Amino acid sequence: MLSKVEDSIGLDSVEEGSEQPVDDNAITKSPRQDMPTWRWVMTLMGICFGTLLYGLDTTIAADVQASVYETLGDIENLAWVGVGFPMASVAVILLQGRAYGLFDVKPLMLCSIVIFEAGSALCGAAPTSDALIVGRVIAGIGGSGMYLGALTYISVFSTKRETPVYNALIGLFWGIGAILGPVIGGAFSASAATWRWAFYINLPLAALFAPIYLFIFPSFQRKNLLLVEKLQEIDWVGAVLNGGVFVLFMIVVTFGGSTFQWTSGSAIGLWVVWGTCLLVFVLQQYLSILTTPERRIFPLHFLKSRVLVLLYVTTAAVAAANSIALYYVPLFFQFTRGDTALQAAVRLLPLIVVFIFCIMVGGALLPITGLYGIFYIIGGALVIVGGALMFTIDAETSAGKIYGYEVLLAIGTGLPFQSAYAVAASKVRVGDRANAIGFINVAQIGSIAISLAIAGSLFQNLGFDLLKAAFADYSFSDDSIRSALSGTASPIFSSADPEVVAIAVSSVAETIRRIFGATIAAGAVLLIGGVLMPWEKLDLEVVAG
Repeated sequence: MLSKVEDSIGLDSVEEGSEQPVDDNAITKSPRQDMPTWRWVMTLMGICFGTLLYGLDTTIAADVQASVYETLGDIENLAWVGVGFPMASVAVILLQGRAYGLFDVKPLMLCSIVIFEAGSALCGAAPTSDALIVGRVIAGIGGSGMYLGALTYISVFSTKRETPVYNALIGLFWGIGAILGPVIGGAFSASAATWRWAFYINLPLAALFAPIYLFIFPSFQRKNLLLVEKLQEIDWVGAVLNGGVFVLFMIVVTFGGSTFQWTSGSAIGLWVVWGTCLLVFVLQQYLSILTTPERRIFPLHFLKSRVLVLLYVTTAAVAAANSIALYYVPLFFQFTRGDTALQAAVRLLPLIVVFIFCIMVGGALLPITGLYGIFYIIGGALVIVGGALMFTIDAETSAGKIYGYEVLLAIGTGLPFQSAYAVAASKVRVGDRANAIGFINVAQIGSIAISLAIAGSLFQNLGFDLLKAAFADYSFSDDSIRSALSGTASPIFSSADPEVVAIAVSSVAETIRRIFGATIAAGAVLLIGGVLMPWEKLDLEVVAG
């Protein structure tokens, strides 16, 4: 965050194509010189485990929605079980990033954990679908704070050479959690414990690491200001408008075409409100209305840097490609092979293992080579190829071929997945690193939320159109067709007529095939972004201040 001493930096706080100067004392002073090794190791264990829980809850709803519908009903609310968590996360990321630059990291981290656990408890005990949605939103707010806190600890207590490796470690545990989410959710849904323990499980797991969180986590505060002065440093109007932009967009995309028609008054009204909110936010940030240029919630001065803009765009692209594969490969196998949630998750292992391995490889190679653009170029090319091959699948495509396509997507998304955090931090002054982490975090988590919302809308609307056209000569109601897409018991998939089931399977497979067209576009953005990045070598040998 920009301090008052750094206010003169303004728009010049980012120098195009070069690293920022580091204070001479920072070169010789280790950020952990007064911290015992055992304490740093325990801290790493704590933040990595918290990141794993965040990744777990990001995807755990993928395989519990059918069970939730059977228990609580309200099919129109079903999409929010999955969307509510990432939507809430991205809506508060910039505000949380600002807070981590002003307040002590440890209490913010502890508050985030408490909020996350409270949301999880509400989800598990939810008597209605509305209560479950509220719980998911609360957990999403806490989860993003945990993830951002982990990245902040890394930026504060690691050297520039260590940062890419530790960021990769954070990505590794988030990836493990995100992969395990559908597996654990599906396993609980099929067990006597029911889907509720897919959320309750966070409580005993967090309690296990509570001593580390309470007694081992170190404190660090960037600004020594009074509480009132810190609160005044936050752009509250911008924070509210920024959250509104994301929430309104997610609402209109999620429910457009399914809950209400795109041409209905409700849809048009929501688009108008969203556009107005976006315009007001842009003007408020640009003109610094009710704030100052140094306190704006969105770091507009980053937009002067070609590198930071490209890092934002490419991070968004790689996150979108990965999240689509993560959600829709298991879904494809469930519909076309009749897999259970657990069986479908197992089929995702090629993507899981290779993705996690490549995250670590990318993190290890970045400080050695110093060349960051090449990761995006290679990744983009592989995502294009993998996405193009997934765009050719149908209900009869062999599992072996799909496994191979998964590997291509895993390598392409894994190599550059976490690189932007280290690169962005090296491109700004020390006082702006919290902003840089939040900036990239918005790209990553925001893209996951938005891409899944758009893909979900495509699945519901395109899938409905294809199924309705395929069953034009049958008497299935619109509700029966939509219930088939939700994965719940449907007259279509429970039909005794094998021809009916075959038509439905073929239509759903075609829907998923088209959704993978988005990964081709994401790969193209990733490749072009990598080509446009400066061909430079970062010096990650210097110790961070």
